Amino acid sequence: MVMLFAVVFGWKCLYPIYLYVAMEIMLYGINLWNINYLYVWLILALCAMAARRLRNPVWWALIAGAFGMAFGFLCCPVYIAMGGVDYAIRWWLAGIAYDIPHAIGNFVIALLLFVPLRKLLGRLYSKMRT
Repeated sequence: MVMLFAVVFGWKCLYPIYLYVAMEIMLYGINLWNINYLYVWLILALCAMAARRLRNPVWWALIAGAFGMAFGFLCCPVYIAMGGVDYAIRWWLAGIAYDIPHAIGNFVIALLLFVPLRKLLGRLYSKMRT
């Protein structure tokens, strides 16, 4: 959804991203994972905005899969601040077993759904603006 919102809405994608993060904090309290969300989703949105001209679903699937694989690494700055570099590296390496299925799931979902959902959301957004 972050990639879709970034491609269709541009910078306005920050509203639903940070609304989601705020809701996470309100529901579950402030935790390490939602501190990570403050910048990790922004990184994905920036990547999607930079690639918005891509039309081939394979490219979007590769971006989504790479992000899924890199998610744990991208969270490391918070873990470095909380426990040091050794802690962050151990945390990241322990999470690779979860990052692999995360990447595979992201790849498959983006491959199948990104292009049709982009078209649908784009049509709905253009109707809403007129």
